[in-house]
Amino acid sequence: MLVLSSPSGAGKTTLARRLVEKNPGIAMSISHTTRPKRKGEEDGRDYYFVDRETFTRMRDRGEFLEWAVVFDNHYGTTRKPVEQALAEGRDVLFDVDWQGAAALRVAAKDDVVTVFILPPTAADLERRLNVRAQDAPEIVRRRMLGASNEIQHWQDYDYVVVNYDVEQSMAAVHAILAAERQRRSRLTGLPEFVQNLLAEL
Repeated sequence: MLVLSSPSGAGKTTLARRLVEKNPGIAMSISHTTRPKRKGEEDGRDYYFVDRETFTRMRDRGEFLEWAVVFDNHYGTTRKPVEQALAEGRDVLFDVDWQGAAALRVAAKDDVVTVFILPPTAADLERRLNVRAQDAPEIVRRRMLGASNEIQHWQDYDYVVVNYDVEQSMAAVHAILAAERQRRSRLTGLPEFVQNLLAEL
């Protein structure tokens, strides 16, 4: 499970989408949310948009692997699709905040790799939020205030990427993914392979 987190506007969603496009072996975890749909978003592609009552019912039934409240909206990752993708031998990519990352670490510590995406400057972050023009000015202000809280959790992550340039950041995330796939503990069948290799010598 590969987790990308960042303050809103630092580029994690762009990086996540590109990563999935270029890596057929990665399944994107699609969160459920109670927040309103933004222009251009599609239900089932960007999020599963549900009302608060539905979300609460799902949470109470234990359907979420992780869930959090961000800017008064609820976000959660359903357990079943993640478990299915992992069983098929695919990596699962999560675009979640620090609360979601912390919950995933608790739920599956040895199977989670976390990457925090930082903006180059605060001014750059505000510019990106304004250019996006998908939120009202008061929401942009709240997101800027929330960025400080989010950034304070950077030390909880395995890796940190400063997003000066999308292509460079993509290369860094690809390198992290490639290295983590080669971890001895993740190479299923390796002891048998080595045993057979030694038997041939």
